[in-house]
Amino acid sequence: MSDLESDFQVKLKPSTGKEELPKLPEVVVIIPIMNSPIFPGMIAPIILSEEKFTPELDESLLKTGYVALNLVKNDLKNDEGEVIPEEEIDFDKKEIKSGDIYKVGVLCKVVKKLKLPDGSVNVLVHGMKRYRASEILSESPILKTKIEVFDDILETDEELDAYTRSVINQVKKLSEINPYFNEEMKLAMLNSPSPGSLADLVAFAISLDIPEAQDFLETLVVKKRFAKLLVYLKREKDVADIQKKISDEVNDKVNKYQREYFLREQLKVIRSELGMEEDEKSRDIKRIKEEIEKVGMPEDVLKTAKEELERLELIPDSSPEYNVARTYLTWLIELPWKKSTDDNIDIAASKKILEKDHYGLEKAKERILEFLAVRKLKPSYDGTILCLAGPPGVGKTSLGKSIAASLGRTFYRFSLGGMRDEAEIKGHRRTYVGAMPGKIIQALKRVEVNNPVIMLDEIDKIGKSFQGDPASALLEVLDPEQNSTFIDNYLDIPFDLSKVLFIATANYINDIPEALLDRMEVIELSGYTLEEKVAITTKWIIPRQLKKHGLTKSDFSLSLNVIKKIIADYAREPGVRVLEQHIAKLCRRAALEKVSRPKNKAKKFVPATTSLEEMLGTPRFHSDSAEKKNKPGVVTGLAWTAYGGEILFIETLPLKGKGFKLTGQLGGVMNESATLAYSYVKKLLQNQMDEKKPAPVKKKATKAPATPVVKKDEHENEDYLAAHEVHLHLPAGATPKDGPSAGITMALALYSLATNKAVDSDIAMTGELSLTGKVLPVGGIKEKVLAAKRAGIKNIILPKQNEKDLKEVPVLHRKGMKFYPVSHFDEVLKIALKK
Repeated sequence: MSDLESDFQVKLKPSTGKEELPKLPEVVVIIPIMNSPIFPGMIAPIILSEEKFTPELDESLLKTGYVALNLVKNDLKNDEGEVIPEEEIDFDKKEIKSGDIYKVGVLCKVVKKLKLPDGSVNVLVHGMKRYRASEILSESPILKTKIEVFDDILETDEELDAYTRSVINQVKKLSEINPYFNEEMKLAMLNSPSPGSLADLVAFAISLDIPEAQDFLETLVVKKRFAKLLVYLKREKDVADIQKKISDEVNDKVNKYQREYFLREQLKVIRSELGMEEDEKSRDIKRIKEEIEKVGMPEDVLKTAKEELERLELIPDSSPEYNVARTYLTWLIELPWKKSTDDNIDIAASKKILEKDHYGLEKAKERILEFLAVRKLKPSYDGTILCLAGPPGVGKTSLGKSIAASLGRTFYRFSLGGMRDEAEIKGHRRTYVGAMPGKIIQALKRVEVNNPVIMLDEIDKIGKSFQGDPASALLEVLDPEQNSTFIDNYLDIPFDLSKVLFIATANYINDIPEALLDRMEVIELSGYTLEEKVAITTKWIIPRQLKKHGLTKSDFSLSLNVIKKIIADYAREPGVRVLEQHIAKLCRRAALEKVSRPKNKAKKFVPATTSLEEMLGTPRFHSDSAEKKNKPGVVTGLAWTAYGGEILFIETLPLKGKGFKLTGQLGGVMNESATLAYSYVKKLLQNQMDEKKPAPVKKKATKAPATPVVKKDEHENEDYLAAHEVHLHLPAGATPKDGPSAGITMALALYSLATNKAVDSDIAMTGELSLTGKVLPVGGIKEKVLAAKRAGIKNIILPKQNEKDLKEVPVLHRKGMKFYPVSHFDEVLKIALKK
C-alpha cells in the first residue's frame, strides 16, 4: 500500500452521520445557481448582482445565517411550455421560479458577506448538509422554503474500502496529467472527515455538468456515490490522455522543425569550413538569377523579379515563404515575354484549309478570310474579338483550329462553362495558400508563345456567384484598349495580351452579358440543311468512321435514302455530332458482322431503310406534314427550334362561357403574343360589326298597338370572341415553345374561328403582330422555309422586313415556292382568306 493510500486510511474514519450541528433553521431562502455545483463540506463564494441581492434576502441572511443553494434545470421552459435554448436565457433578468430548480440542494452557512464596488455582493458560504425543499412558502420577491435535511447513508464494510482505494488510485493517475489535482487537493482529501465528504470533494474537482451533479447530489448512499464517481473519473482520465497525446504531437513537430533548422545551419558551416561547393539554396538562386537575365523581361517586370530574388536570398529554405517566393519567380521566368511565332498568312492556302475542313458555312468562311486578309496587310491589327455563335455540333471549335492553322499559330482551348470564380480568369493573390495565376496566364505558359490563338469555349455558359463575376473579369481580357496591360492577381504586374488572338464560342447570344457581347464581333452559324448534312456524311463522316473502326469501302456502304432517313428520323439537330454517333453505331454493327462471318463468306454491309429501326432503335423525331384541308380555327405556322425549322399547327376551339384559355407549354413571350393577338382580333371584329350596323331611321310618332315587348338576346350586339370562351392550343404540349414568331398565326386562327372561314392548308406563315396590326420581323427564316418545303407547303406569308433574308435560302430550295411579304394584318387576311 502506498503512503498516499495509508494516509487516507488513517484520516477517513467512518462517520455515523450524527455529528452535532448548530440548530438549523426551519425556513431558509433558496439562491438558484446556474453552474459550478457546491457539495457539503465545500467553501465557495457566490456573486449576486445588485438586482438579485434584494433587501428581503439581506434580512433573511442576517436573521438565520443560512442559505439554500439549488441548481437551475437546464431545460427551462417559457410560458407556452416550450424549452428555451440555453444561449437565449438571460439569467440576470429572468425571474427563477420554484418549478425551474431541482428540489434537492445543499444547505449552507453564510461565512462572510462583502459588497463590491459595482453594486454586486460576494457571499462566502460553507456547504453543511444535503436537503430537500419540502414546501415552498413564497416565490417573490425571494424564494423561501421549509427544509428537510438528509445525512449520508454509510455502510462500513470491505466493499466501501475497495471503492475508496479505487478512487484514490484514479485520482493518483489523474494527478500526473491534470494540474488541478495538485498538492493542495491532496491535502484537502487527507483532511476529509468521512468517505462521503471525500467523494463530494473529488466530484467538485472534476466539474460535472448540471444533470450529473444533481444526480450525484441526490445519491445519499455513499457506496453508490463512489460507484458513480469512478465512472466520472475514468471519463476524465480518457479525456486527459487524449489532450496529452495531442500536446505531445504538437511538441514533437515543433522540436523536429527546430532540430532540422539547427542541422542545416551546422551543415552550412561544415561545408564552408571544408571549402566544399555551395549548398542547394545557393545553386537554386544562382540558376534563377541566370534565367532572369536570359528571358528578356520588360524593365518593370525585371525590377520586380530582382526585388523578389533579393527577398528570396534572405528567407531560410526551411520556411514556407521560401517556396512561395521561388514559385512566383519560376512563373515569371517561364512566361513567354518575348517568344512569338511568325504569322504565315496565305489567303489561297487558308481558303483550301477552310474548304477541306468545313462544308457550307459560306458567310462564316468569307468573314474569316476577310479577317486573315486584314491581318496580312497589318499584322498589328487589334480588331474586335471574333465570337462564333451557333447550335452544338456545327463546327465552331474546328473553325477556330482552322484559323490558327491559316495563321501558322499555336492553338489553345479552354472552356468557360460553369466557371463561377473570377479568380479562375485573373488568378488568386499570393497571400492565399496554393495561389495560382488565372487560366489566361496558364495558357500562355503552356503554349510558350505570346501570340497564340486562344479559344474561349462556351462563353454563354459562364456562371456568377458570391465568389465573383468571371464575365466582368473577361472584359479586361477581351478589350483591345485594355488587354495590353492585363494584370493578373497572382503576378501583380502587367502582361501584354494584345498579340493574342481570342476567339469565343457560344450557343445562345442572348445568354452572353451585354457588356461582353459589345466587345466581340458575332459570326452566326445557323446549322446545316438536309442537303448539306448528306454531303458532309458522304465526304467526311463515313470515311472518318470507316478508318476509326478498321473498315474499308468494300465492307460498308450507305445509300442516299438511308442517309436521309437517319438525318430526318434520328439526327435532326443543326450540327452533325449526333449524326456521326449514329453512323458510328452502324459501323460497329458492320464490324461485328464482318468478324462473325467466315472470310470466304464476307458480305458488304448495306442496311436498308426498313432495317434502321432494328439497328438504331425507335426514331426520335416525327415530321409533321401539311393537312389536306384545314378546319376553321386551325392555321399552319412556322417555328424555329434548336433542331432547325418545324411547322406548327395552331388550333382553336369555341366553348360556352366567356374568356380566353392557352395551353401547349408556352413561354412568357408566347403568352404575351397570344394575348395581344386575341385583343387585336376582338377589336377587329367589333369594328366590322360597327360598320355593318345600319344607321337609325327616324319615323313619325304613331300610336302602336299594344304588343308584348320582346327581350333582346344578351349577346346580340357582342362579337364572337366576347360571346364565347376560346381555347387556343399548340400541339406537342410536352415541348416548350417560346419566341416572337407566331403572332399573326395565332391572330389568323382566332379570326378564322370567329368568321367560320377555313384557311388554305397549303399556306404557312411566320411573323409577330403589334397591337395596331403591323407585322413585325422575326428570325430563322432560312430554317422555317426549309421546314415548309419538307412538309410540302408551297405558299409562305412572312414579314415585309424579312424579304431580304430569303437570299440566305439557296435558290434550289426556293424553287416551286411562293412568298407573300406583308406589312399589315389586313394583307394576311386577304391572302389567307381570299376564297
